[in-house]
Amino acid sequence: MSAAPFAHPALFYRDDAEYLAGIVPFVWGGLAAGEPVAVAVPGRNLELLRRELGTDAEKVRLLDMTDAGRNPGRIIPRVLRAFADARPDHPVRIVGEPIWAERSAVEYPACVQHEALINHAFAGRDVTILCPYDVARLGAAALADAEATHPVLIDSTGHRPSPAYAPDDVLARYNSPLPPAPDRVAELAGTTNLAAARALAHAQAASGGLSADQIADVEVVVTELLSNCVEHGGGTGTVRLWCADGEFVCEVHDDGVLADPLAGRHPATPEQPRGRGLLLVNYLADLVRLHTGGEGTTFRAYFRA
Repeated sequence: MSAAPFAHPALFYRDDAEYLAGIVPFVWGGLAAGEPVAVAVPGRNLELLRRELGTDAEKVRLLDMTDAGRNPGRIIPRVLRAFADARPDHPVRIVGEPIWAERSAVEYPACVQHEALINHAFAGRDVTILCPYDVARLGAAALADAEATHPVLIDSTGHRPSPAYAPDDVLARYNSPLPPAPDRVAELAGTTNLAAARALAHAQAASGGLSADQIADVEVVVTELLSNCVEHGGGTGTVRLWCADGEFVCEVHDDGVLADPLAGRHPATPEQPRGRGLLLVNYLADLVRLHTGGEGTTFRAYFRA
């Protein structure tokens, strides 16, 4: 018997009552069917659901998405796949809310790309991922993007197919050049020198006010991104580092094109000797933005100072 097709509906809600009406029966239905259920939503909504579920909340994997999904690039491997892959012989239900009104303009494109990529990451799997959207607080553009990244839409009137569903078009549209870097940055151009890149990253991160743990993370991220350039991106990379708006930014650019849209989102297996670099970058950084095309590939990793 073939697996049921992957389901990825969007739930449009206007208030707490519609939120609970759309999610709680979904959770209870999964529990009644003996299906593993996870809920990853922002903290306030998590507590709202915890109270409504009562003792059934103990049977559900509950995660605060503002922490677990702070970087949208880690949600697929560390939240969604981590839960589903641990239960390969069961249908799985997940509630995932990666987009909320407080997301910044810098974060938002990465969130939309994540929603589009879910459809590739789970194609053909017996998994349902329900994604809530607050129509009272999110703008029209966010709701239009939700219609393009979800094949089914749910609201207080019921279920309907989304005529705008086109996740690959969304990926292409949001694969746009990143905003220009500031005029003053610390730079190593066209380098293969990992030690020099690490040393520069350490000095700049320390002067930017990052903690000792964050400085160590920045060093790892620079090393992994530059190593990826050397091995897969044309042989050299250009490293740029700067601070702006309370964030430390590490940018690495090379002349290659990234062919796999899920690069950095494939969970690593214990026996896997290589191919963990971009995954590690997503795990360590607070946000990762990416652009790839004819002029090369640029990664930007953000750390909150």
